[in-house]
Amino acid sequence: MKNKLLKLGLDQTLAFNQRAAATLVNGTDWLFKRESLVKSGRTWFELVLDGDPMSVRYYGLPDDDEIELSDGTRMPIQRPAKRVPLVLVPPLGVTTETFDLMPQRSLVRYMAARGFNVYMVDWGRPKREHAGLNMTDYADHMMSHALRAIRQHSGEQELSLMGWCMGGLLCLLYLGLNQDKDVRNLVTVASPIDMRGGGIVAGAAQALNAPAKLIRRYTRFRLQMLNPAMLHSPSWATTLAFKMTDPIGSITTYWDLVTRLWDREFVESHSTTSDYLNNMLIYPGGVIQDMTVKMALDNQMASGKIEVGEREADLSALEQNMLVFAGETDKLVPAAIASKITEIVASQDKDFRVAPGGHMGVILGSKAINAVWAQSAEWLAVRSR
Repeated sequence: MKNKLLKLGLDQTLAFNQRAAATLVNGTDWLFKRESLVKSGRTWFELVLDGDPMSVRYYGLPDDDEIELSDGTRMPIQRPAKRVPLVLVPPLGVTTETFDLMPQRSLVRYMAARGFNVYMVDWGRPKREHAGLNMTDYADHMMSHALRAIRQHSGEQELSLMGWCMGGLLCLLYLGLNQDKDVRNLVTVASPIDMRGGGIVAGAAQALNAPAKLIRRYTRFRLQMLNPAMLHSPSWATTLAFKMTDPIGSITTYWDLVTRLWDREFVESHSTTSDYLNNMLIYPGGVIQDMTVKMALDNQMASGKIEVGEREADLSALEQNMLVFAGETDKLVPAAIASKITEIVASQDKDFRVAPGGHMGVILGSKAINAVWAQSAEWLAVRSR
């Protein structure tokens, strides 16, 4: 009995010492070598188009036979590649790490392993000289340029698009402006459509609506009169907006770090996610002008037709196969805002699904792999032959 107790005590002491040593190493790295803990953007890609600020990346099928997922399981790589390439479109204000956050939690790597030739539109890092860029520049000029380059590189005319948040909006606006019949499939995740449908975004839009009506009625002032540089949103504002969607979680995650500092995998995950959130990008003033007036105040998107520069994007004429996701606990873009597009488009093949997670968790969270990525891959596979 004494020997058993002695062995148990020694084992616990050894485990404590190992955990203490790991805590010391991880804590030192977190304080002084945090970049060594950041694992984002590790997937190899080929630069198909290099522009200012927009470029296009190609992520081919990995050379390995399988990839590791965040739950520790391994998924075999499907070959040969499906005929219709998949184009991932991130929102503005975030980096390309959105879709390549960690090796085991990378949407680009996952979709490539599922047998797709994956391309990603990289909106770049806008600077002050890009303040005048507006929705016409992004949704029409840049998207058209990007898709031309992808078609030339892939040798395929038909494409599938998948966009998160504003990335989904840019896909819809491009299609509404150009009625590109060679875009066969569209997947949107947490993309705001109806600015009267509830949630933080809709609440802010409605709060602005009353004073905007008074200004329009009794003055000649219009937001478009301002120099876009005056509305250039700093990167910290984007970071704050995302963190405010879960203010308590933003604080408790640091407590989680302290209590799990011994866990190297957790520390790497925490450091990578924090680095991503703390390095958001600026929003060009021209985009802010267009979104504030056309979407927040006039709610044109919900009508099915929206002015983009001097042209009109007709969403009601879209016939693409469409899969629409919303986050179950998304406070920015709740289901009522995201689902509206299924009532607008003329598509015969369309589906709306609610997945676990908030605005970021629905596409980046641990449950996103099964709830959104896998479902999108299965849905696209049938429609990409």
